[in-house]
Amino acid sequence: MPASSNFQEAIREAQSSALVGPNVVNKALPYVGGGMVLTAAGVLGGLTLMASSPGLFMPLFWVALVGNFILFFVAQNVARKSQNSSALPLLAAYSLITGFTLSGIVAYAVSVAGVGAIGTATLATGITFVIASFVGRRMSDSVGQALTGVVGLGIVGLLIAMVVQIVGSIFVPGMFGGTGLELIIAGFGTVLFVGAAFVDFYTMPRTYNDDQYLAGALGMYLTYINLFIFILRLIIALQGGGRRD
Repeated sequence: MPASSNFQEAIREAQSSALVGPNVVNKALPYVGGGMVLTAAGVLGGLTLMASSPGLFMPLFWVALVGNFILFFVAQNVARKSQNSSALPLLAAYSLITGFTLSGIVAYAVSVAGVGAIGTATLATGITFVIASFVGRRMSDSVGQALTGVVGLGIVGLLIAMVVQIVGSIFVPGMFGGTGLELIIAGFGTVLFVGAAFVDFYTMPRTYNDDQYLAGALGMYLTYINLFIFILRLIIALQGGGRRD
């Protein structure tokens, strides 16, 4: 899960009150927004393909999923080296392909809870961003470092729970494949990534210099994509839908 790798790395590198890149957040935000727009385009492309050529969707989905993992690490490495002219097209492609891979859960959420589920998840994600951008920038070091540590531990716990859920649903579907565990994981993931949204605004200026704004944008983008996904999963679980990745 690239998001966990990104957060853990940011957590390790965040340093007390010394700002490495005081302007990195403001420089990163337009690219976060651009990534979201490209992701939405990717989702629409995936939904269109599902409707017109459903037999072609799944093979392309698996190719896109594997390619996206590889692309993430390449783009992250290039962006961290401040090679922004090379990183930008990689991040654009990553955002677009991410949207394509999300079209499955979006379609499932619509079938279970209606189009309103997408609007609710989008609105909740946007509200979180507005609040986090105001509060996260103003957090004291004691609060920021404490929340950073909690989020880091929470991500480890979330990954363990998701692995247990996946393995358990294969071998003991009656125990691990139900809605109850999915509701717990989706709720925990939602709360966790809300906290991560605040952490981003605290850690980014302490982790990335101003020229690494695309690396910071990638981290923030992943936070809100994951928040959107877990809100959707929570809505699906509350509606009684089964787990769907």
